[in-house]
Formats: sequence, C-alpha cells, structure tokens
Amino acid sequence: MKNPLDPRHKRRQKLVEDLFKLEFHRQRVLPETKLIISNKELIDKNIEKSAPEFPIDKINRVDLAILRLAVYELLIEKKQPPKVIVDEAVELAKEYGGDTSPSFINGVLGNIIVYDKSS
Repeated sequence: MKNPLDPRHKRRQKLVEDLFKLEFHRQRVLPETKLIISNKELIDKNIEKSAPEFPIDKINRVDLAILRLAVYELLIEKKQPPKVIVDEAVELAKEYGGDTSPSFINGVLGNIIVYDKSS
C-alpha cells in the first residue's frame, strides 16, 4: 500500500467490510463480494490447509474476511503479483484486525503461495 487513498486499497477495504458483514446478516453487497462468496468453499479449503491448527469457525471474523479476499485474489483473480496481494492483506490486518492479525495473515498467505507453487 503506497497510499491509503489508493483506489485499489479503498476497493479492498470495502470488500473486507462486505465479507465481514455477511458473517452476521444478509445484505446487499458489491458484485466482487458475490464472486468471492461463490468461491468460498475452495477459498476456505485453502485456508484450512494453510492453517490446520485454526479451524475456519475459530478464526477471527475480520481476519477471515481479509484472508478470503486475499486468497480469492491469489488463486482465482490473479490480477496482481502475490507480493502486492500479501502486502495489502497485511495492511488491512493492521487497520482492521488485532495485534496478532498481521503476522497470522502473512503466515497463512505465505503457506498458500508455497502450496500453490508446488501444485
């Protein structure tokens, strides 16, 4: 993230907010959020494989929203280099998550990149 006003960062913030809100109630969401949710099973399997000691239902909801967005961008959308996606996810974790969120997000996404390259 070069600038907090960067339109790509703002888009990611909105997507994380949408994904987080969906955990609690149905609402209108961005079309991109619907794409992420439509791939939720694949995304969640990758998260579970990369963080086996943290079941999906035990992951902080904000961290999970950030991970779902980042995994979608890494494995499905593939428009940005992995380093950019991970850096953005860590920045979002610093903004929205707890003290351990940035390192947790970084570790999970690092594992996903390793698993993806080895497949």
